[in-house]
Amino acid sequence: MPNSESITTQISDSLKSLNSDFFSEGSTAAVDSGMEYYSELLIRFGINMLAIFILIRLIYYPTHKNKDFLFTFFIFNVIIFILLSTTKLKPGFAFGLLAIFSIMRYRTVTVPIKEMGYFFICLAIGMINALSIVEEGWWVMVICNIAILLLTIILDRFISLTHENVKEITYERVDLIQPDKRAELMDDLIQRTGLPIHRVEIRNINFLRDSAKIAIFYHAKNNENTQGVTGDDD
Repeated sequence: MPNSESITTQISDSLKSLNSDFFSEGSTAAVDSGMEYYSELLIRFGINMLAIFILIRLIYYPTHKNKDFLFTFFIFNVIIFILLSTTKLKPGFAFGLLAIFSIMRYRTVTVPIKEMGYFFICLAIGMINALSIVEEGWWVMVICNIAILLLTIILDRFISLTHENVKEITYERVDLIQPDKRAELMDDLIQRTGLPIHRVEIRNINFLRDSAKIAIFYHAKNNENTQGVTGDDD
């Protein structure tokens, strides 16, 4: 049976060849490379989620108590991270998304300036955690996240600056709008409003109704310029 033995030998040699090719160093290296990529991606995602949780849940929400933006902040950050870490999109794409949000202003809801700042921070954290070079270690990326979080909490919690707020009111004592009675006008406005007014502007005078539109300016810890106080026009 020389032919059958030779055939068996050839089949055995072929199987050994296939086995050696399948478990070659190149295949093992490819598998190791893939595992290393996914492990790095999971670590990046974990650091990103920890940083965004601290930013939104522990820094933003306890002070501002605005649940409407929590979902958007988290989703915006995660989408930016996934797009930049798993695709070939460039960082300019993330800034383009932020620009679209800024222009649209959610179309029906005006996003406050501070919330837009938090949007930018969410974007920056997602970009840093997705694109940072970690060949020499993770410490640079971790330090960047910690620095951003510390700077945010310091600026938002511990640095308190006064705002100059302005309100427009309808004032009926037109006899006090004369320049030589400005001090008496301010005293009357301070007594009526209870606000620390430091200057006023006469915007409009209506002698038919004996009233005037006056802008009052005062300092306060919070920005109240979006909330106008006006008198009765009737």
